[in-house]
Amino acid sequence: KNVHFTAFDMSGHDRYRSLWEHYYKDCQGIIFIIDSSDKLRLVVVKEELDMLLQHPDIVGRKIPILFLANKMDLPDSITAVKLVAALGLDRIYNKPWHIRATNAVTGDGLQAAIEWLTDQIRDIYINNKR
Repeated sequence: KNVHFTAFDMSGHDRYRSLWEHYYKDCQGIIFIIDSSDKLRLVVVKEELDMLLQHPDIVGRKIPILFLANKMDLPDSITAVKLVAALGLDRIYNKPWHIRATNAVTGDGLQAAIEWLTDQIRDIYINNKR
């Protein structure tokens, strides 16, 4: 689809979070992975997302954000709809975003998710439609 990805796995562990912002200026899309089975960490996830969205290198740009609700196969996982509410994703109005239930082990949901991000990047940065 004429879009090439260079991806950086920016671990969510405390000691690595400070590195995230060094990549913001040059990024053209964000994949934000959420462990949907870890209800206790949702507060931290929301705080980190809020900081990301308010960062000067992100706030004024129309960067597409793909949220992957991972580990959806686990019995106590939170649905994508509930994650939207818990994280306040519906308040993101100046950037295209999409949430997809996924299972990284089996690959379920990943193809469609990456296709969405590819289409967004192509439309925004290659076709200049937005």
